[in-house]
Amino acid sequence: MSLWIPVTLAAASFQTVRFMLQKSLSSVRLTASGATFARFAYSAPLAVAALCAVLLLGDRDLPQMNMLFGVFVVVGGIAQILATICVVALFKQRNFAVGITFAKTEVIQTALVGFVVLGDTISGGALFAIGLGLWAVLLLSKAPGGSGAWWRHLTNRASQLGLGSGLLFAFSAVSYRGASLQLADGDAWFRALVTLACVTAFQLLSMWGWLMWRDRGELRAVWETRRTGIFVGLTSLSGSFCWFLAFTLQNAAYVKAVGQVELVLSLLASTLVFHETITRREIAGITMLGLSILVLVLTI
Repeated sequence: MSLWIPVTLAAASFQTVRFMLQKSLSSVRLTASGATFARFAYSAPLAVAALCAVLLLGDRDLPQMNMLFGVFVVVGGIAQILATICVVALFKQRNFAVGITFAKTEVIQTALVGFVVLGDTISGGALFAIGLGLWAVLLLSKAPGGSGAWWRHLTNRASQLGLGSGLLFAFSAVSYRGASLQLADGDAWFRALVTLACVTAFQLLSMWGWLMWRDRGELRAVWETRRTGIFVGLTSLSGSFCWFLAFTLQNAAYVKAVGQVELVLSLLASTLVFHETITRREIAGITMLGLSILVLVLTI
């Protein structure tokens, strides 16, 4: 078995566990903002420490960083913060599996944004995948017991949070790639590590400043839940590193295809860990969206 496959499976597993921990934190002690901050509060120091170790032990120098690199870091960092807040808030509206699935619309929305903004061409297979994905979103957008016209379900809070998180995750992914490409020197994994350290450091400082201004009590709550928060940081850092490593080893399309195993993991977590009820409609929507994303990444 090629190395990139177990690395991708590890990345999806770390990400699922991290979201599970954030859901637990948000349902017990923290707000959506606090649960999001916990991720960066404990992952940023680890990322910066890893970069420092590589610089010292590997006898490397930091690559030159231009203004555009900084813009990509800021835009991507803010987009990811808002996207994570949306997902954590969504966990309070719908079950864990549906929340993760809504976030996975990132792949479909990236293709649509690229077509509208950049004029990227969309193949027939991609159009089929997007149509299938939109149908899946319609299935998921209807909450259990909901009634009324189909389009009304897309305007409810859960749908807005879910689709918004996918769009924001799409912008953050594009920004992170743009930032990494601005670093001309170093191997791909080293440029990814530099970008990761800069982004998480920015996210830590910006969210700390926001909470100091708006909700200092939440900072205390994050510290009081540090036993769980530390694992949020560890799983976040481990997952990010595995994604970057997998993209270095293999075509990103294949990595994303294998990474959709997260949908299955989230379904298992929702039923076995959180003991949530999954309706047949939600299972159909999750399955259909997973299929649409698989078709899309194999045709782009």
